[in-house]
Amino acid sequence: MRTFAFTFPLTAKTSYLTRPPLDFLDQAPAAHVLKDFRVLPILDPMIPHFSPAHVELCEQPILKILRHSWFEEIFRPKMDPSTINNCVLLLGLPQNALAGIDLLSFTASPRFRGVKNVPPGLHFVFTASDSTLSVRHGAWFYVTPGVGSPQVFVKKWDESAEDLVAETSQTEVLRHKANLGSIWKDGLTPYRQTVQEGDSGAEEGWSEESTDWSKLTSQVTPTILSRICGLNPDHWNLTSASSATQDLDEIPGLETSNSMLHPEKELRFLPIDLKKTWREGATGRERTEAAQDRSWFLGDLIDNHCQARDLRGRENEILGELQFTFLMVLTLNNNSCLEQWKRLLRLLLTCRQAVKQRSQLFLDVLKCLRTQLPHCSDIEGDLFDMKDVGGGFLRKLLGQFRKALDDFDGKWKADLVDELEDLQEYMQNEFEWEPEGSYLKRGMVELEDGERVELEVKGADEDDELGDFAPTVVDLSPEQMKLLGGGGGDATHANGHVEEESEDEVDLDDMDTRY
Repeated sequence: MRTFAFTFPLTAKTSYLTRPPLDFLDQAPAAHVLKDFRVLPILDPMIPHFSPAHVELCEQPILKILRHSWFEEIFRPKMDPSTINNCVLLLGLPQNALAGIDLLSFTASPRFRGVKNVPPGLHFVFTASDSTLSVRHGAWFYVTPGVGSPQVFVKKWDESAEDLVAETSQTEVLRHKANLGSIWKDGLTPYRQTVQEGDSGAEEGWSEESTDWSKLTSQVTPTILSRICGLNPDHWNLTSASSATQDLDEIPGLETSNSMLHPEKELRFLPIDLKKTWREGATGRERTEAAQDRSWFLGDLIDNHCQARDLRGRENEILGELQFTFLMVLTLNNNSCLEQWKRLLRLLLTCRQAVKQRSQLFLDVLKCLRTQLPHCSDIEGDLFDMKDVGGGFLRKLLGQFRKALDDFDGKWKADLVDELEDLQEYMQNEFEWEPEGSYLKRGMVELEDGERVELEVKGADEDDELGDFAPTVVDLSPEQMKLLGGGGGDATHANGHVEEESEDEVDLDDMDTRY
């Protein structure tokens, strides 16, 4: 960019407040008007700084000069309007603040003012006062597809409240929109979701190939955002400390943090209480069955708490909330969203009859997980540790879900099994999950000093006691049998039957005594 200094011919007694020679203006050829330049302030203590605020102090002739067509072209940056498109402005961010949009976060530079070239659809911007694990603030907004004037979303950092807020003054929004030309090249970074090695951030030659964001938000809608975050279109906001009421007592420190930062903010998730998954008035066997197969509770949640008019739309709200909660863990490290994500999966993957009745929903759930889990490693603070013993809570759920499918037949089952096996294979390769049924729940381990102790793996399925370290069938001496049976002359088996010792066992017992 070339830089020029533009001045009027001045004498020792002239200034911007007096009339400059008009013949100078008339003689300036239009060909000298340049599109790309910057006006430098003139370092003369006798000349006051020129700004629009000083216009009312000027005499009438200078107002005529400001209205001169070529004068306006010089003092207003010239830019092709067709190059301006959808953008979001993030103004007033602290120095070295964390900023991000969708799946990409970065440390904001002093010149950073926002993101341009934002494609149509739902997007999420977030920021924090620094790049450490501090409280993060974010907001969803929706870019309407179609041809029309570019959409400009203005967000600003409220330093006193330490919050990201929307600009509510239409006058200010219009002013920022009119001044886009001055920051478009150097102040706005092009929208992207991936950064390649050696990438300078330049807009030229860049082509975004990742489609993960559109897949991760395929069922998130403005209706879902308004239910969870409140009716605030194009600024559905929340923070790391925002929480559902049911999680305030479960997550340590959350209640204090939430009351200090956003006492009015409550995340209105779908109500899921896994301790009561039966209808009102149910007793005895019906309660037991509803606790083992949560299909009734899932149906009640879809029919009475989701807002769409058609059944498929209500089922998609379950998926939409599953996507929303995952993304808020990914971007904001929100613990309440993590708990709701787990509750949704525990509910869905412990259903039995509903799998056949709503097979498309469960197929979409598995596809959603396949898209989400590759991003677990991007989450800070080890909130998703898929390398836990047994793969965390999810490995057990998927194993039980796979076994439940054995009770059904049909093409819909084959589609589910294929998707589930693809997911499990990915988890095995990426997170070193052991194949299903290849680990033990309890077994004896010999220590270095020769002592043998019994170890138990918590969370393992009771039927999965297999593998290299699993218990094996061995022959026991009568003495050992007596000890296992609790004393007495007979050995008692686990099934409660008593069996008399054979003659061979008596001989073995005598042999053990002699040697």
